[in-house]
Amino acid sequence: DFQSTLSDQRETQKLLHKAMAVLKKVYAQKEVVSAAPGLVQEGSEQEPPPPPPGFDEYGKGRAAGGVLALIDQIIRDAASMEKQVIDDEQTAQKDYEAFVQDTNNSIQSKQQGIVHKNSAKSQAEQELIAAEDDIRAATAELATLVNTQDAIRLDCDFIVKNFDLRQEARDQEIEALEQAKAVLSGMNLEA
Repeated sequence: DFQSTLSDQRETQKLLHKAMAVLKKVYAQKEVVSAAPGLVQEGSEQEPPPPPPGFDEYGKGRAAGGVLALIDQIIRDAASMEKQVIDDEQTAQKDYEAFVQDTNNSIQSKQQGIVHKNSAKSQAEQELIAAEDDIRAATAELATLVNTQDAIRLDCDFIVKNFDLRQEARDQEIEALEQAKAVLSGMNLEA
């Protein structure tokens, strides 16, 4: 769009400069013809009637100034539009470059964030593996302790269950030993 508009404006200026050069020659020749003596019949022409109110008086060559001024104005407008298009393109280019720079900075920032998060994820995965190993070791130790507890409980249950019987047997044994001791020492316990 920029290239076509710029090309159109330059082509317009080029064509209008050519047209202006041709018209200047044409109007210059008309002024020479009207100024040349003997080529114009004198006295045969009547004075034109006065112009209506609000209009200027007609004069030869005045149309040339209006047409040439109009073409000159169009050339200036085309040059102004060309300058505006160039300025707009430069502004758009700067805006685009700033956008690209911002986008690249954002991409770089996001990529660094991804690297950081991947590193944190990797660290967390290692910690998870270590925690799972700790859990497996603790579970194995717990199983060993449960087995040990069960074995001890069996022994304790036997001891607790037979405690009264064993206590009574001990008491009887102590009494028998005391009787044996008394007999051996010559003493009679029945008396």
